[in-house]
Amino acid sequence: MTNKPKNKEKALFICIFAQRKRKRMFQIQQLKHQYGERLVVSIDQMQIAQGEQVLLKGASGSGKTTLMHIIAGLLKPTSGKVNIDGTEITALQGAMLDKFRGQRIGMIFQQTYLIKTLTVLENLLLAQYMAGKPQNAKHCLNSLETLNVAHVAKQTPEQLSRGEAQRVVIGRALVNQPSIILADEPTASLDDRNTEIVINLLMTQAKKYNATLFVSTHDSRIAPHFSRVIQF
Repeated sequence: MTNKPKNKEKALFICIFAQRKRKRMFQIQQLKHQYGERLVVSIDQMQIAQGEQVLLKGASGSGKTTLMHIIAGLLKPTSGKVNIDGTEITALQGAMLDKFRGQRIGMIFQQTYLIKTLTVLENLLLAQYMAGKPQNAKHCLNSLETLNVAHVAKQTPEQLSRGEAQRVVIGRALVNQPSIILADEPTASLDDRNTEIVINLLMTQAKKYNATLFVSTHDSRIAPHFSRVIQF
């Protein structure tokens, strides 16, 4: 009988610890990046919770895209650390970095980077392959269906409208159910209506997968959508 309260306390402690661990999903420590003598990124500390949605706002050339590339493991910082869910991505290299990025990070950049010689479905299957995951056409098609572009699965990127291509890129970014989504200037050349559609789509899909969402922009129209805005 005397062990039950202790067991309950232990279970409660484990639960609280697990919740705290989830909340500290993303951390930056003493991060700096320079191009020559010019310092473009300088962040002492940053913590982002799992599932949080963050806007990185600033003028062109302020360092937003550089930070996104560092978070994605596409660029090594001059100094500092980026930790994603317990893994220091700034310390990974080669195949290990590629696999981690493919499995945990969904990237949506200004260019679509869809492979023109492959169909839409094949582009998503390739994303699974590059992440070291089994290729699952049904899952890919379900991702496209969620974004209302399953009808273009057999078409090549050149046959898509701009709106369709954007949705396909979002589908590719989400196909491996990443824990973090990076969207760099996703509304840069969109009108008001399509800006609203794209931002709502990103936020809805991130929430669906409980993924942490980073959106970088100089577009003041989308700031009201975010409760956390980091100014560059």
